[in-house]
Amino acid sequence: MLTHALHTFLFAFQITTPVFVMLFLGFLLKKRNMINDGFIKTSSQLVYNLGLPVMLFITCAIADTSLATDWDLLIAFASMTSLVFIGSFFTAHWHCNDKRDEGVFIQGAFRGNLVILGLAFCANAYGEKGLALASLPVAMTVIVYNVLSVYVLNRSLNESDTSLKPTLVGIAKNPLIIAIALGFLVNTCAFTLPRVVLDSGKYLSQMVLPLALICIGGSLGATRLTQIDSITLSACVWKLILSPLIACTIAILLGLRGDALAILFLLAASPSATISFVMVQAMNGNAPLAARIVAHTTIWSLFSVTIGLWLLELVGYT
Repeated sequence: MLTHALHTFLFAFQITTPVFVMLFLGFLLKKRNMINDGFIKTSSQLVYNLGLPVMLFITCAIADTSLATDWDLLIAFASMTSLVFIGSFFTAHWHCNDKRDEGVFIQGAFRGNLVILGLAFCANAYGEKGLALASLPVAMTVIVYNVLSVYVLNRSLNESDTSLKPTLVGIAKNPLIIAIALGFLVNTCAFTLPRVVLDSGKYLSQMVLPLALICIGGSLGATRLTQIDSITLSACVWKLILSPLIACTIAILLGLRGDALAILFLLAASPSATISFVMVQAMNGNAPLAARIVAHTTIWSLFSVTIGLWLLELVGYT
């Protein structure tokens, strides 16, 4: 039991450590005045409008959509996402004095880093089988995440106009959603992208996560990094504790066990998505708050993922 607990801790630590390194690098570069607020904002715009769309387009265009998955896993994950979104949506005003911060809180509470950390957790734990089980839930959730994120951010950042029009326009113009739609269109049409396009896209995609993490680290001063406000703490509870707890409870009631249940937990327990900070920064929201939520959920996920996996193994569900 102790050996297994140590093993799960080490595997989680190996996955999250590079994230901490990049966050610290951004923090150090900002402290030494090698990057400034202008660089952070410009870089965030570059990541949001070019890097991430290219990465998502390439991923969706070459994804194997024929991979079978467990419907109970899909139902449990979709139900959890809906419940956490609704719960954080209707309780956001409890934690946020400024209405403009509500969208940042809600996004941090429900949106997990599935594309990067979620899949990495699954691959490290179960290899190709883990990726196969996780691929469809991740692909389906990416679109939902983006639509819901654009909705809550537009809703809270456009107080003067609460009609549905700006939300719909924002969703239609969102570069991430456009990239995903085009990628799946290429995939459905069985069109083979030229090698030069794939290679160029992959080169560009490789800069996305490191640059985004450097921006997060750079936006965090020493005080922000060491302090945790009530909004950030509440988002951490929703993302790291309530999300996996709700997902696993639904899955167990549906009869899900074994590797599929562990995959569900790893996806549900993933920290808040790095892209949430990038979106808030690009939409002129409270970027420091978004950065704190991403940083703290990422740091604490090292422990929550380890403890969660250990408990599932202890009760014999995996």
